[in-house]
Amino acid sequence: MAASSSSSSATSEQKKMLILKSSDGDEFQLEENAAVQSITIKNMVEDDYTVIPLPNVDTKTLIKITEYLNTHADEKMKSNEEEIKKFDKDFVNGKSYNDLFELVLAANYLDIKGLMDLLCQSIADRIKDKSYMAVRKIFNITTDYTEAELEEVKKEHPWAHEGVEIDDSTN
Repeated sequence: MAASSSSSSATSEQKKMLILKSSDGDEFQLEENAAVQSITIKNMVEDDYTVIPLPNVDTKTLIKITEYLNTHADEKMKSNEEEIKKFDKDFVNGKSYNDLFELVLAANYLDIKGLMDLLCQSIADRIKDKSYMAVRKIFNITTDYTEAELEEVKKEHPWAHEGVEIDDSTN
């Protein structure tokens, strides 16, 4: 009899809901077992927060983050590995670099290792074989070199100037 009461309390614990509040002031309910994949949120829950303010995460990004957290929380419970791989692939496909960068900033702030790994690998895969000019455009990096200095660098390091130039994948 004691076992059934402890299992019902464990079930009610798993269903504990948290409120995540975006920088835009929008609130999202998320089950605690999904939310605590974020170390930042987990620490706040341990400090008895039930409304979690996220001043560095806007609503658009938080919607995507909660989708990821919910899917990966279910993964630990009942989903199979193939479904998770498909979700992860679909999650990053079709997103612009700006969307990916926003998600990286949020995942870093929230300390969600699995999401950080997924996003960084996706960005790395996209910039692979791109020319340095394409990479500079993608990351919005400006140069301090003069034209003469750039020509000198090209002569010294010709391998660095190989690769695909700017194309549609740099959006």
